Amino acid sequence: MSTNPIPKKLISMNIIPLLIASTLFIGCSGNHQKSDAYGNFEVIEVTISSEANGKILSLDIDAGQLVEAGAVIGYIDSTDLYLRKAFLKSQREAAASKIINIQAQVAVQIQQQNNILVDKDRVEKLLQDGAATTKQMDDINANLNLLNKQILATKTQENSVKKELVVYDRQIDQIEENIRKCKIVNPIAGTILNKYAEAGELTGNGKALYNIADLSEMDLRIYVSGDQIPDVRLGDKVEVLIDSDKKNNRSLEGIISWIASSAEFTPKTIQTKAERVNLVYAVKVKVQNDGSLKIGMPGEVNFLSSTK
Repeated sequence: MSTNPIPKKLISMNIIPLLIASTLFIGCSGNHQKSDAYGNFEVIEVTISSEANGKILSLDIDAGQLVEAGAVIGYIDSTDLYLRKAFLKSQREAAASKIINIQAQVAVQIQQQNNILVDKDRVEKLLQDGAATTKQMDDINANLNLLNKQILATKTQENSVKKELVVYDRQIDQIEENIRKCKIVNPIAGTILNKYAEAGELTGNGKALYNIADLSEMDLRIYVSGDQIPDVRLGDKVEVLIDSDKKNNRSLEGIISWIASSAEFTPKTIQTKAERVNLVYAVKVKVQNDGSLKIGMPGEVNFLSSTK
């Protein structure tokens, strides 16, 4: 029996697809090293609100602007507060003038008291010699007691006016504090993220003006599994990977700054369902921002002490 040989051309046409398929299989099944944990970058955002009511005269900031701590970035109209302060000062001056009159009255009454005391000494000597009567002494003592009560009442009026002055001082201090709050002062150094108000708008106490965050350091929030957590310690240095281009990563140094005290279910941002049902621990890795890190950017972490 004769066997027909397979044509060489047919053999070559069948082998080429097999070679291509095997090459792709080898490439896809290569040893691709995965990172230990994944997450997104975040920062603490601080929302700055108005401390006063009125029209915004100026708010000199824009999103993306770097602002120093303590910088005056705007003003709220405080005309009404200045007028109330001037009115309180005039009332205080009028009340303070009463003290001068009261003190003058006390001085006159004290002088009358001294005159009565001199008369009392004279009558006492005359009474010993029999040249004065007991009624004269009783009248002098009665006048002296009456004058003492008048002096006490007048000094009470003075104390009352002094307390009134203290009330005016506290009210003026309160007005000055409200005037101070009309000056919009940025509390922390950072980058303006969003601006919620503009000059010319009316604002109120507690109304948000802008929010700001310090982007010089950012936190990469990652989630590690229960079998990884024993090797994760505060202060440990880790390798942080971010996208450099479509194919390559860039390596940064990070430090573990926070570890959750209790486990939670894997966040839904993890793609596979098998990973979502696992219990994990949230961990924050602090990374110095060279300008390339953005809020919400994904990142990967390799624990330097771990074994792949």
